[in-house]
This record gives sequence, structure tokens and C-alpha cells, in this order.
Amino acid sequence: MVSKFMARMHRQLMLWGYYGYKGLCGKYPMPIMKKSQYRLQMTYPIPETKSCKSIGQTEAIWQAGREFPVNGEDFGYLIWRKRDCCLL
Repeated sequence: MVSKFMARMHRQLMLWGYYGYKGLCGKYPMPIMKKSQYRLQMTYPIPETKSCKSIGQTEAIWQAGREFPVNGEDFGYLIWRKRDCCLL
């Protein structure tokens, strides 16, 4: 769900590219999202503190047992974005 929303924002040019040769000194329009630019880390209901998951990685193993049927199905994710910078 998170990756679909991010891909939609890229298509609408609300999210930009920040890495690679073009992104060294600033952002650039990137209508097609590169999955390698982002990592996801679950923060709610059970925080994932050991590692970040890449977009497209299967959720069958690491997300098992994290949904509580009584409290609902709300999840929180921290989104990490890769960014290249140049120093003059």
C-alpha cells in the first residue's frame, strides 16, 4: 500500500529523484519511481528495529504476526530515501 502511494506521487511529480548523477546537486523530476531509492521500516504496531525492508521484498515472513484483529489493521512506516550530495 505504501509503495503504491509513493508510485502515484511520483507519477504526479509530487516526489522527485535525489540520487544518481542527475541528483548530485539537486532534485530532478522522476515520473517513474526507482525502487532502489527507498527503504521501508515498520514503526507501528510492532517496531522493526533491526533492519529496513526494500520495496518489492516479500512480506510473508517478516510481517507475520504483526496484525492485531481486535485493535484494527493500522500500520505505520518510516520511509528512508537515498540521497546523493555533492560538496564543492
